[in-house]
Amino acid sequence: MVMALLGLGMAGVMSAQDDEEPMSDLKFVVVRDYNGKPVRNAAVVLHPVGKKGKQSRGGLELKTDGEGRTNIDGIPYGPLRIQVLAPGYQTFGEDYQIDKPQLEITVKLKRPGGQYSIYDGHGEVKKAEDQKSSEQKAADPKPAEQKPTEQKPPR
Repeated sequence: MVMALLGLGMAGVMSAQDDEEPMSDLKFVVVRDYNGKPVRNAAVVLHPVGKKGKQSRGGLELKTDGEGRTNIDGIPYGPLRIQVLAPGYQTFGEDYQIDKPQLEITVKLKRPGGQYSIYDGHGEVKKAEDQKSSEQKAADPKPAEQKPTEQKPPR
């Protein structure tokens, strides 16, 4: 259903264009950044971009095949926002100016980056503080030993 709604939004934008306006055939290749192998079933989402770079309503979602490829014909010239999503990879997003009858776009998806946590490394800081505390105690002169005092029983 989502795909149908996205398709209707893109179709509405395309039908609003004059029939004489130039159209482009787009081809996409989605590969892994680290080894160049294709990414299968990646979602390639096309969003029309309005004036002032604002994303228009609607869009169209395509899925890559086993070779990491997908295509669509009849996209009007002009700005187009392309997002690529695939589980296990960083989301890709970029704006393109569609201005040629045929255009092939290769997207290289990266692995997810490490996540930052406010809790990471705090154990190391504590260990360093404990080490510093131990070193300070060793550097401090020991207090003079006190002899135990004898207590006499009460009479």
